[in-house]
Amino acid sequence: MLRTVRNHFVVSEERFSRVLVSFMVLGFAALVVAGIAAAWVTGQNQDHSRWVSHTYEVEVAVANAQRLVEQGEASRRGYLLTADPAYRTAYSRAQSALGPALDRISTLTEDNPRQIANMSALRRSIGALLTQRNRTITLVDAGLTPAADGLFAKEASVRRLTAIRQRFTGMADEERRLLTIRDDAQRLSIKAFYTILLIAAALLLLVALASFVTVRRYTANLTASRDRLRSFNERLEASVAERTADLSRANEEIQRFAYIVSHDLRSPLVNVMGFTAELEAATAPLAELVDRAEAQCPEIVTDEARLAAREDLPEAIGFIRTSTQKMDRLINAILKLSREGRRVITPEPLATDAIVEAIAGSMQHVLDDRGVTLTIARPLPTLTTDRVALEQILSNLIENATKYLKPGRAGAIHISGEETRGRVILAVTDNGRGIDPRDHERIFDLFRRSGQQDQPGEGIGLAHVRALAYRLGGTIDVESQLGEGSTFRVNLPKQFEVQEKRS
Repeated sequence: MLRTVRNHFVVSEERFSRVLVSFMVLGFAALVVAGIAAAWVTGQNQDHSRWVSHTYEVEVAVANAQRLVEQGEASRRGYLLTADPAYRTAYSRAQSALGPALDRISTLTEDNPRQIANMSALRRSIGALLTQRNRTITLVDAGLTPAADGLFAKEASVRRLTAIRQRFTGMADEERRLLTIRDDAQRLSIKAFYTILLIAAALLLLVALASFVTVRRYTANLTASRDRLRSFNERLEASVAERTADLSRANEEIQRFAYIVSHDLRSPLVNVMGFTAELEAATAPLAELVDRAEAQCPEIVTDEARLAAREDLPEAIGFIRTSTQKMDRLINAILKLSREGRRVITPEPLATDAIVEAIAGSMQHVLDDRGVTLTIARPLPTLTTDRVALEQILSNLIENATKYLKPGRAGAIHISGEETRGRVILAVTDNGRGIDPRDHERIFDLFRRSGQQDQPGEGIGLAHVRALAYRLGGTIDVESQLGEGSTFRVNLPKQFEVQEKRS
């Protein structure tokens, strides 16, 4: 029933989320399109403004060059009529400025093939006109005014000037034609922009209306669902309480079962260990008997009897003793875990610094013997939890750090902590041999160990630590690489609260 209710609400929320996301995507797409259109129109406006300015520059340059041509012609004629040096000076000034003026026009119109052709023809016409002008000016300078007048009367300067004026007018008209084309393109781009803007605005309006309708419908459905959910929750609380009680009883039963099994296993194990001791004690007389028989009557002692008394029997007894000792340690470990599981958790305010210092003091001889330095990043955060459980967690982690050192490197252990979002994270960092990343999970399993097995232990320490961390409402994890040390982090609630058992 709970799964059905959950699926019902999840589907509704997912559908609502998909619809809203779709509307948001449409609205965002409309805004993006409008933004792109605005950027495009802005670029078009900038290009248009640049081309308008360019047109005006060309027109000014054309007018300036035409002015210089007309001014030069007027100065030449005044000089021919009066021989006044002022006209000669004005003519020279106009001639000097005409070249740069034509170059300016060429530079401004170098991207237009029509204007390039116009400029080529214009330069030829102006060149012919300047040649004729210079001849008459030279004659006047030499005092041959009648000859200059005769030459002037014969030349076709009026036709050349008319052609040059028409060429200048044609260049100005060409710029005006291009400006008209660009104005039309600008109007079309603005029209397209407003069209896109209207479409985007309409789309945004539709999205807003659809979103409003969807949110309103979802809100109505949510209100109805909340009423149904309230009734489900009332039944769910009773179901959860019942399941929690069942789990608690099952956990207690498992702990009792482990205790009973471990306790019952010890009885036959004690018998095996006792009879093994008797067998071991009997091997010495038996070996002496074989030695005496071999000395007095060697023919009655077979090789099998000699081998059994001197090698096979002691070796078998040794294997039995080793196995029974290991089983005894495992049973003790199970009993220890069972007792810890039944122990009542008693939270109290704890100063973590003091606990770590006490652990370090109790292990100082071990630290000194193994050449390990332990440092504490003070102040460590305080928390409210079970003192015994926290001491056992930190003691196990520090002891493991002192055992698994990297050969050739002085051991160093660093204890640090931080508080975040109502949780306290305690870290035990060492520079030991490290743990293969593939074993990061299995080292917390019961009777599982990692790496070279050159240290005593049954593989219950980290399993015990994880069990204690879980009982305190926390977790434990490890970060480690082979040869680079390890960091164990214990994440505990800042304020542990004992859950009341339900009957």
